[in-house]
Amino acid sequence: MLQSIVKYVENTFFEKKENIYPNFKAGDTINIFFEIKEGDKKRIQSFKGVVIKKQGKNFMKTFTVRKISSGIGVERIFNFNQPNIKKIEINKKGKVRRSKIYYFRFLKGKKAKIKS
Repeated sequence: MLQSIVKYVENTFFEKKENIYPNFKAGDTINIFFEIKEGDKKRIQSFKGVVIKKQGKNFMKTFTVRKISSGIGVERIFNFNQPNIKKIEINKKGKVRRSKIYYFRFLKGKKAKIKS
């Protein structure tokens, strides 16, 4: 009963944007362009970083991106079905042996490089 209601809501209100975006995985360096509304103005901001993880399924699918900004690590979680995401570009494919690279948070300098 509950699953049928969830599927109904998912099919009616959420559009599948998953096929629009390129296929990326943990370890890849990506650039996300998303729209920010400030008052009555709109602008597009980019967020470039390494994908830490992808999780979820269907319309609850999310991915986490981490970057270093002024020596401080910044992580941001994006939902695949967010209407404000305009484009995702893959800058570099990374080769990692895990699907969730949480250990990447504690690495600094040369150790924080991901093989391509």
